[in-house]
Amino acid sequence: MPVASLLPFTATPNRKSASPTSFRLTEKFILLLVFSGFITLCFGAIFFLPDSSKLLSGVFFRSSSVEAETRAGTILAKIRKDHEKALIEAKDTLQKRPDEIKQDINSDKAKLVQNRQGKGDSLPFVQYVRPPGATGHEPADPDAKAKRAKIKEMMQFSWDNYKRYAWGSNELRPISKQGHSSNLFGSLKGATIVDALDTLYIMEMYDEFEAATEWVESNLDFNMNAEISVFEVNIRFVGGLLSAYYLSGKEVFRRKAVELGEKLLPAFKTPTGIPWALLNLKSGIGRNWPWASGGSSILAEYGTLHLEFMHLSELSGRPDFAEKVMNIRKVLNRLDKPQGLYPNYLNPNSGQWGQHHVSVGGLGDSFYEYLLKAWLMSDKTDEEGKKLYYDALQAIEKNLIRKSSGGLTYIAEWKGGLLEHKMGHLTCFAGGMIALGADGGPDDKTGHQMELAAEIARTCHESYARTSMKLGPEAFRFDGGVEAIATRQNEKYFILRPEVIETYMYMWRFTHDPKYRQWGWEAVQALEKYCRVEGGYSGVRDVYANTPNHDDVQQSFYLAETLKDNNNKKQKNKLQINKLYEQLCYR
Repeated sequence: MPVASLLPFTATPNRKSASPTSFRLTEKFILLLVFSGFITLCFGAIFFLPDSSKLLSGVFFRSSSVEAETRAGTILAKIRKDHEKALIEAKDTLQKRPDEIKQDINSDKAKLVQNRQGKGDSLPFVQYVRPPGATGHEPADPDAKAKRAKIKEMMQFSWDNYKRYAWGSNELRPISKQGHSSNLFGSLKGATIVDALDTLYIMEMYDEFEAATEWVESNLDFNMNAEISVFEVNIRFVGGLLSAYYLSGKEVFRRKAVELGEKLLPAFKTPTGIPWALLNLKSGIGRNWPWASGGSSILAEYGTLHLEFMHLSELSGRPDFAEKVMNIRKVLNRLDKPQGLYPNYLNPNSGQWGQHHVSVGGLGDSFYEYLLKAWLMSDKTDEEGKKLYYDALQAIEKNLIRKSSGGLTYIAEWKGGLLEHKMGHLTCFAGGMIALGADGGPDDKTGHQMELAAEIARTCHESYARTSMKLGPEAFRFDGGVEAIATRQNEKYFILRPEVIETYMYMWRFTHDPKYRQWGWEAVQALEKYCRVEGGYSGVRDVYANTPNHDDVQQSFYLAETLKDNNNKKQKNKLQINKLYEQLCYR
């Protein structure tokens, strides 16, 4: 094939009109390369030789220095050799067919990608130690054993339907039997797979765990032009990958977790270092939710990165992950707290609080949980985390915790100094949190905090017991003669949340009071009766109705948290793993 046909926008010469002195295109190209080589040689000699007066004088002024002449001659010879090599390669390329050139280009691209991946895989050696007590124990009590088997069957049913109808999607629509994804994940895929990894392992569903591992290895990809929620991707993907690594020791989970963590780092590029809520994984451009108090970041979002990022530093050998989250504490320590409380909104540009709205439920909840668990995770050496937690708990108890006329203890919300006597389902995690931290507080507070945790657990149980379906609403109120009941239609839904069952789990672990197991089993029966459908489990829109109106979403956290928390109540052994969100158990 003529060389000219390989060059776009170049007309093929007319052989009849060519003069004897004209050059063919190939000859022109070679002359051009020779000329460019000469120019490069000159510039190379001027700009790229070492900055030495002796050498320069030897090149340009014929210095008598033998050393300078020898060194310059060596460098010039290397430049000349490289140019000759380039000319030969260019000539060889021009003689290839277009399909051969394309194949070479693709091969070079593949090698480049492989080299980049190789660099990402070069993580430091970490001595893996399998956590004791995670699997391999059966309860001796036949009743507990049967109930535990039932919960495992529920997990199997949820997983099988997800795999059948929505494999690779973020979540399952169990009624329409198809995949589902919210805008929290952008085009990132596989939330249910990654989120449920630790549950599969703990329940000894090893075939399913291996299938999930294979999917992560082959399909979990973060190289995409997608805007994601930093908070949601962190707790479900990074947390899920880290938990799976600590349980199984499989390097693919460590590698993927660090890779994703690197993708999230640009979220911290703000004047204060307080991260954006939303981040484009490709461009690294972040922003906050448009509804969040003048462009503020949200306490529960930027405050729920600490555990994962500390582990990312440990597993990658890179201190920058830990530095990012420790900086968040520095910013918070500099700020005045109204009544000792942490408002839900903080502007990442000015470093000042936004609207003074305080909640231990939505927008605030897991910030407090991560303070406590950071201290526990550090083997109780993180004294700063401990102090921040107990100081915050003291302010919450003084300003937000109230008791209804009917004797129910609840945690209200604080808006500019005024209390809203509402408690969210998300707030119900606090019973378990307070129990978990009770023995770390001042000696005279341990018993009081366990009593407080038990009272919150009872209130949250009442929010379930006072509905038709025996499932709790999204929020319930204590005003106008109403106690632990949702009064607004947009607060009556249940989306398979784990917080109440989580508190039951902790209270059973610390007290072994059988009522907590019974309350957990009541929730299991309600889930089976009202949420189980042919294609999985679905949330319901009104827990006070007599018949369920399903929302057609099986949330990933149902498999990752709700079922696991219930299953763990059936085990007598204490898990000694760092479950990086929702579940950290210790003896």
